[in-house]
Amino acid sequence: MNRKLHIKKGDTVVVLSGKDKNKKGKVLNVIPKKESVIVEGVSMATKHIKPRRQGEVGGIIHQEVAIKASKVMHICGKCGKPTRIGRQVLESGEIVRVCKHCAEII
Repeated sequence: MNRKLHIKKGDTVVVLSGKDKNKKGKVLNVIPKKESVIVEGVSMATKHIKPRRQGEVGGIIHQEVAIKASKVMHICGKCGKPTRIGRQVLESGEIVRVCKHCAEII
């Protein structure tokens, strides 16, 4: 089931719980089917890479792993606070996301 998430790619978020609690980062990818997001520098996992072609090197890399979207909260660009997101309909009929603290359009 596809759901619409409150977080979009490029948003700045803060992690609310888990081992990376209070870390801030930019959303790199959103996965609506799994209700997950990938945040830059958060939930790092170690991955072992095997060389596939001749001359290619293998090794150990660290990369971000998806976390549940409910564990992150959007940070407002104007007031800088973690905030819930509201929705507002403009006169043109367009629906926009709005900061609950300062009422600024996101």
